[in-house]
Amino acid sequence: MANQKLHGRREGHVGHVVFDNPAKMNAVSLDMWEALIGLLDEYRADPEIRCLVVSGAGGKAFVSGADISKFESERANAEMDEKYGVVSNQGYEAIYDFPKPTIAMITGYCIGGGMNLAACCDLRYSDEKARFGIPAAKLGLGYGYFRIERMSRIVGLPATMEMLFTARQYTAQEALRMGLVHGVLPDGELEAAVAEVTGQIAGNAPLTVALAKAAAREVAKPEASRDLARLTAMVTACFDSEDYKEGRDAFMEKRKPRFKGR
Repeated sequence: MANQKLHGRREGHVGHVVFDNPAKMNAVSLDMWEALIGLLDEYRADPEIRCLVVSGAGGKAFVSGADISKFESERANAEMDEKYGVVSNQGYEAIYDFPKPTIAMITGYCIGGGMNLAACCDLRYSDEKARFGIPAAKLGLGYGYFRIERMSRIVGLPATMEMLFTARQYTAQEALRMGLVHGVLPDGELEAAVAEVTGQIAGNAPLTVALAKAAAREVAKPEASRDLARLTAMVTACFDSEDYKEGRDAFMEKRKPRFKGR
């Protein structure tokens, strides 16, 4: 499922989600969130997809946040905003809970909702011209607990507070220093660098990678609500898998393993 402003493509074991609204710096509308949810459902059910790359079209922005031009039609009052919030939160959580590794490939502006989206991904890489910021205080928007909590897990609470209080934009190098991105590439080299990372991920044992992702999500939960039994079952599944035997055989035979995810 997709629309003209959000679409996907498959490249081998890699699924791509592209926000394609460059005239508005890839600002996101309600129908784009709905399309995202549908597309992720397709990718989740596809055993050939081993990781996901999220990007923005046009080279000038990753995602610049909500489409403010549609606030009158989509978020004009509290009731309408609540509906928008339900769908957009479903979109964010669909990225955050996607069972396979997710990578934000960030070019240009990553602002507001773009920051939320990037924070929902496991890995983040940007080009030199990328700019990051949360301008909620300049718009009078309410910025809730879970968004602050998630960002603070990445960069720490002090840096998150500075972002929110000042509403200023940060350079790619500032984002790298605070740990928001894993790497900053020269302009024009980002796609190749991300392709190298996805190639490494896709070449590894899918059950082991899925376990690492699931464990990371449990770490982020309060201790009392962690599903450790599920993780234990996933560990057992790894050791009982064909891939575990393939990994051992490949090591002994000094060759690259051919993992199948079972």
